[in-house]
Amino acid sequence: MVIYPSRFKSNIEEKEGKLSKQKEEDKLMRSVLEGEKTEDGKLLRDAINNNLFSFNPDLMFENIVKNYSLAEKIYGKSFLRNLVEDDDNLNLPEVRQNLKHKIKKRLENLEDGGFLNKELEITNQGLMLASLSLYKDELDNLTAKGLIGEKVSKEKSHYGEKQDFRNYKKGDRYKDISMRKSLRTALRRNHKDLEKEDLKTSERESKGKIFIIYALDASGSMKGEKLDMCKKAGIALAYKAINEKDKVGLIVFGSKIETVVHPTNDFNLILESIIKIMAKKDTNIKDTILKAVELFPRENFTKHLTLITDAVPTIGDKPEEETLEAVNKAVSSGITISLVGINLDEKGKKLGEKISQLGKGKFYVANNIGDLDEIVLMDYYSL
Repeated sequence: MVIYPSRFKSNIEEKEGKLSKQKEEDKLMRSVLEGEKTEDGKLLRDAINNNLFSFNPDLMFENIVKNYSLAEKIYGKSFLRNLVEDDDNLNLPEVRQNLKHKIKKRLENLEDGGFLNKELEITNQGLMLASLSLYKDELDNLTAKGLIGEKVSKEKSHYGEKQDFRNYKKGDRYKDISMRKSLRTALRRNHKDLEKEDLKTSERESKGKIFIIYALDASGSMKGEKLDMCKKAGIALAYKAINEKDKVGLIVFGSKIETVVHPTNDFNLILESIIKIMAKKDTNIKDTILKAVELFPRENFTKHLTLITDAVPTIGDKPEEETLEAVNKAVSSGITISLVGINLDEKGKKLGEKISQLGKGKFYVANNIGDLDEIVLMDYYSL
């Protein structure tokens, strides 16, 4: 028997604990990738997006059979579709009985898997499953859209202006080289190999490392599927930017700042923070911009804030004027600001344009939230 000094023992126990946790994460990740936990992960995600962190099966059953339309507002359509499945005729006693049993059985299975505790509250394991589910869904989505790999050309997108290219010159960033343009040039010149003079790079000033903050409006109107798509867009941005050796931060705002992550290259930290986002009340863009000014480094890097919102600011005596004052302060600190508006009204669009113009960034209108990740990536590529 070997006896370790206490300081070594604590270190060993800590490492063993980390290894054990890592094994659990790997095991869960494999099950998600293999599709074994697809529905469970989606159910937990939908619950979180609708501000549900605990479940009461009897109350859920009562709400569903009593007023299904109201239940949709409470739990969200996607959550109920996942839970209720094909039980359309809830007026039949046998269907109701089956539904009550199904809800309890589903929650019991989540509890057995460690995703809910005895009080039927979502556990850390449940949060992990939800975050891995979100990550897998968005990775599959990026792959399907062709957004993994070479940067998306603005020539193909109706969200940005046509991308300009020029000949590569010494000092240009390698990641700005367009392989597609370069290869076409080489082919036109009948070159068997890609030569230096064939290289084409995007027409923009080389600015070195990029620090970008993803600021997400988590006001009440973002609840449900809209919030899920915004989370996916944040994951897409973090995944791509961190792979490009840039740093990504996160600000979640409602009537106040709810979550802050300093610009980092820790993708897991961003992922864990995004999955916990819940919809709250009002929209406070001014404080979000001022918080971003605090979070960005003082060094002369590219500093960019991407704001995602579906409403005009509602906090303050003169919220719009105060917001524009905050934009000017950010610009004087070397920060550029783009705004992505989700189904904005005319008033919201006008303010969004002002914020983006003053912020020396871009203004995007996302009428289809399914395109949100593409828009956010386009904004990143424009830096």
